[in-house]
Amino acid sequence: MDGVPRVPEQWRPDDSAALRFSVLGPVRAWRGADSLPTGSPQQRALLAALLLREGRTATAGELIDALWGEDPPSQALAAVRTYASRLRKVLSPGVLVSESGGYAVRLTDESGVGASLDLALAQELAADAEKAKTTGDLCHARALLNKALSLWDGEVLASVPGPYAETQRARLEEWRLQLVESRLDMDLEQGCHAEAISELTALTAAHPLRERLRELLMLALYRSGRQAEALAAYADTRRLLADELGVDPRPGLQELQQRILQADPRLAEPSAPLAPETAAAPVRPAQLPATVSDFTGRSSFVTELSEVLAAASAAEGQVMAVSALAGIGGVGKTTLAVHVAHRARSAFPDGQLYVDLQGAGSRAVAPETVLGAFLRALGTADAAIPDSLEERAALYRSTLDGRRILVLLDNARDAAQVRPLLPGMEGCAALVTSRMRMVDLAGAHLVDLDVMSPEEALQLFTKIVGEERVASERESALDVVAACGFLPLAIRIAASRLAARRTWTVSVLAAKLADERRRLDELQAGDLAVKATFELGYGQLEPAQARAFRLLGLADGPDISLAAAAAMLDLPVEATEDLLESLVDTSLLESAAPGRYRYHDLVRLYARACAERDEQPPSERAAAMSRMLDFYLATAAGVYAIERPGDRLVDHLEVTEYPGLRFTDGSAALDWLYNEASPLLACVRQSADTDRLRRAVDLLWAAKDLTESGANSHQYETTARAMCDATRIAGDARAEGRARTTFTNVLLVSGRIQQAAEQAQLAMDLAASAEDAMAMSWAANDRGLTLMHQEQYADGKPFFERAIEGYATIGNRPLEALSLCNLSRAHLGMGNIAMAVEIAQRALAAYLEIGQTLRLANGHFTLGIALTRAGRHTEALSQFSDALSVFGSHRQRLWEGTTNFRIAEVHLAARRPAQAAQHAEQALALGCIGGDRMQGTVLTLLGRALTMLGQVDRARVCWREALNLYEQHGGAAQAEEVRALLTPATAA
Repeated sequence: MDGVPRVPEQWRPDDSAALRFSVLGPVRAWRGADSLPTGSPQQRALLAALLLREGRTATAGELIDALWGEDPPSQALAAVRTYASRLRKVLSPGVLVSESGGYAVRLTDESGVGASLDLALAQELAADAEKAKTTGDLCHARALLNKALSLWDGEVLASVPGPYAETQRARLEEWRLQLVESRLDMDLEQGCHAEAISELTALTAAHPLRERLRELLMLALYRSGRQAEALAAYADTRRLLADELGVDPRPGLQELQQRILQADPRLAEPSAPLAPETAAAPVRPAQLPATVSDFTGRSSFVTELSEVLAAASAAEGQVMAVSALAGIGGVGKTTLAVHVAHRARSAFPDGQLYVDLQGAGSRAVAPETVLGAFLRALGTADAAIPDSLEERAALYRSTLDGRRILVLLDNARDAAQVRPLLPGMEGCAALVTSRMRMVDLAGAHLVDLDVMSPEEALQLFTKIVGEERVASERESALDVVAACGFLPLAIRIAASRLAARRTWTVSVLAAKLADERRRLDELQAGDLAVKATFELGYGQLEPAQARAFRLLGLADGPDISLAAAAAMLDLPVEATEDLLESLVDTSLLESAAPGRYRYHDLVRLYARACAERDEQPPSERAAAMSRMLDFYLATAAGVYAIERPGDRLVDHLEVTEYPGLRFTDGSAALDWLYNEASPLLACVRQSADTDRLRRAVDLLWAAKDLTESGANSHQYETTARAMCDATRIAGDARAEGRARTTFTNVLLVSGRIQQAAEQAQLAMDLAASAEDAMAMSWAANDRGLTLMHQEQYADGKPFFERAIEGYATIGNRPLEALSLCNLSRAHLGMGNIAMAVEIAQRALAAYLEIGQTLRLANGHFTLGIALTRAGRHTEALSQFSDALSVFGSHRQRLWEGTTNFRIAEVHLAARRPAQAAQHAEQALALGCIGGDRMQGTVLTLLGRALTMLGQVDRARVCWREALNLYEQHGGAAQAEEVRALLTPATAA
């Protein structure tokens, strides 16, 4: 820092020669960009007194009282005159004026140039915010209040003496708190209760007797599903008010406690609809797929469903309407539902939501994934979306309260998948399609959809093909729809092919369908009817299209990117895109999003059957899968290298023949990894029982960020387990050692230490037998970590030293530095604090020299822990702050949470409980490395901080929750510590 005070950016005028004053912090003045000297503390006190009078004249006596009160010096009047004279020389002419025996500051000088005062701007912004709130524009009101609050720069009138400054300081601080309360109130109105808890915890600690803040904290906790803590916060407040003031909580606070005890449903819902955080999050979703222009028949069903929806949207309607359509694949459930939904749009003016639940396949979409997408479409920011299914469902229902929204849940697996996605609110409705009759979906209006009648089928065929072509060949047209089994999807595909080929006649198409070699005998029976329809479409493809259709169907992922498809087909991206878009036109492939494609579940199965039957030579199927695996491995290795410059793991991975994507930007690389997570992990699993096993394991290793970030952790764990089994069965020690290394990482991140220890030992033994130097060093480091987590620091130390030696031998300095970090932690556990600090400093220096990005955060993090133990709290906080910044930029959410926990530890050690509680809340919100046991540790620390703040009841709620976690997930020593805290004598 150069010592120049900060110029508030929010109120900097365009005229660089204009004067600016600030009182919401130190009393300062600027002309343009230049800071002006405001003199001694008493001289600044005079300037502040004049500025706060807003242009009114202050007499000399009033100024003397303001500066010195009842005990002024003998030369007070002369001093006032001297201060005024000095200020007049500094400021523009005509700003500080003498009149009527006193002085005034005019915010327009003699030249007519206006000056500005931060307090005046804050007042304007607050007034505008109140107007916006009155009109219901809470988003704008919040933004204005945040802008006003950002004008405060520390303590008001900092270091300014005198009784007047003291009075104004208290007044303006009270006003600031009122603005903060108003903004927090709007936060809760808009459903941002989870984010508000951390700030409210810190504010109630700083202002323990301010009941409005306590009320907001109770409400935020309750709406976040933390009812026990909300009630404990009330108990803390009641005790504090009785002890300090001898009074009971005010009636509003008492009423809130009663409503929480009664679980008042109105209390759980924000009274204002959730507003969008960004322009990209629409408040009024319109997600329905396009309806077909040639919709035919189904008139009785359309009438029946429309009446149900109309009743639901009416003011006097039922709580919620659910209509569930059931029928075989291809019978037209989705077409009918979309058509009815479009007809009912005007009855649901607040929007329509749509999702394909993919229930017909083996990988149905999880309800929590759908809820996340729905909440984003309804305007909820990503940061406001909770993790658990229950919390997402509750927020979803809260967001829909007061709205009239239609939800179309397409292709559902069963009632269990659907229930969390139902609105549950008056004025809303849901349409569900499924192959299963949902008799166990309470209150649902069930509709069984059968195939079309011959008349309806012919009408549909005629609409697509054209009246002229059908009129002259009516009998042939009847033959066509009969061969399609009157199944709408089969009719549509056949008619569309005919419409696209003007040289064909209806009789030509009928002859093709009559040929049993062109269709399956089961055309008129169950799901085989859909397969027959697919056969018809596949038979019309050009050779290149057919090859693409067959090969891409081999991939297990939920969808496939254009680049991965190009790898499978061994074609340039441009040629691949042309092929895939032509398949989209045939309806055999869907465009999931720009650059991404997917099959309908049954179409994928059919494509695979075609590949087994038609692909020549048969080895081409394995070759296509090999190219896709190479693509993923090469690209993932590139992402790993960008994230960890100098880390030579990529040099020890299996060699690939097909190239991957190249990235120059780390953010784009991470985008690819997280977007491709599901297809990538599916590719790994699909390669388990093949000669691609080693490459698949290495792909899993290179993509380890998927578990450390907290994203896709369940999929990653499932895949790691599968690869451990596959490599063991294959008898490949090298591959099994690496697979168990990836599984060890999963277990460490989730806090399952004993299992991690077993896997790390297995990985070490296997790597040694295979002479796999990289895996051997990695596993040794992991084994040391497991011992460290079990507090066996002396036993863990040799493993870290072995890892350091191994990494040094193969020239992997970044991983050597990582093991140095862990060695520092071991010395810390052994009580060698000075040694721990020295080793951590060596590790950080190595990271800085290498130019590491992501792992540099580990260096800062480790040094921060060592400095904390050394009592060097300020230095420790600086290191943790640097680590937090790096982890955040690399989307390592669990490491962000863990770092916040460590910051909380420092603040608690320094006896700053309010800051400790605030960072502990952030750690809970983000999650931590170490899973449920680590959550217990954070809750224990939060309880200690709350106890120091006098919030004993809330602290005990945290400790009871921590004890429950330790008892469920292991941690006998920690459980005993918490039991001691819960003992009244100890807690006191």
